[in-house]
Amino acid sequence: MSRAKTDRIESGRSPWNRFIYNDNTVGYIFASPFIIGFLAFTIIPMLSSLYYSCTNFDLINKEKWVGFANYINLFKDERFLNSLKVTFEYVALSVPLKLAFALFIAFLLTRPSKVVSFYRSLYYLPSLIGGSVAVALVWKELFARNGLINLNLRKLGIDTVNWFGNMSTAKWPIILMTAWQFGSSMLIFAAGLKEIPTSYYEAAEIDGANGWQKFWKITMPCLSPVILFNLIMQLISSFMVFTQAFVITGGGPNDATMYYALYLYKQGIQSRNMGYASAMSWVMLIVMGTVTAIVFKTSKHWVFNEADS
Repeated sequence: MSRAKTDRIESGRSPWNRFIYNDNTVGYIFASPFIIGFLAFTIIPMLSSLYYSCTNFDLINKEKWVGFANYINLFKDERFLNSLKVTFEYVALSVPLKLAFALFIAFLLTRPSKVVSFYRSLYYLPSLIGGSVAVALVWKELFARNGLINLNLRKLGIDTVNWFGNMSTAKWPIILMTAWQFGSSMLIFAAGLKEIPTSYYEAAEIDGANGWQKFWKITMPCLSPVILFNLIMQLISSFMVFTQAFVITGGGPNDATMYYALYLYKQGIQSRNMGYASAMSWVMLIVMGTVTAIVFKTSKHWVFNEADS
């Protein structure tokens, strides 16, 4: 059909028909579930939270505008400042430990073996179930005063540790549980390791490089983009830690594990101080955005890009 004939047909259609027969309309129709869901469950709740953060909303009574009072009161709240402190401490300890363990297991599982697929599936299971309440309860029993961990310590001649009654030890069961959920990071590391050309290692062997030299001079630089991705994902996830602390310690003892998300829950749901909790959520968004921006800004100094070399 000629271009002129097509234009005559289009000009004879009504605006509605032209809209229906527009090629872009099909794309909008298929994208509409995501667009509607994004607006209904992300944009609108975020805007509502921003509004409520400037009110004294308590989930029952009509909210009253208070301006930036909630944000000002946050930094006068010692429990809020403590929640920031213990959350940053948790992130600083759990993220490197989890990534190091995931990389170590990925390195082992990328070695030639007939049962490597079985082991990958086995090691990935903790990531599927590790965040559940049931597993958190099991973890709580493991570290109880008469739990399996203390039982084995006694067999080794070590005194029983009151894990959840001591401020200095209460965080470690939660950190170890987080490191135990290394499966998703491990699979991403394993995929990255398989993408490193074997010719690099062959050339290094010819030059007489040992295992550590090949790891630090070849593996780590080539894997640095994958490390950056896993680092960002785990940082975001760790800042939102909630289930483990809520189930295992409840924030105790003496707020030693009162992480940010848990304190936000206590303010917003238990105390019905939703305006205050909304302000907390926006402060955390700024904190997470700042940390992520710093990581991206500094990544140019340690992330190796083969295209730029």
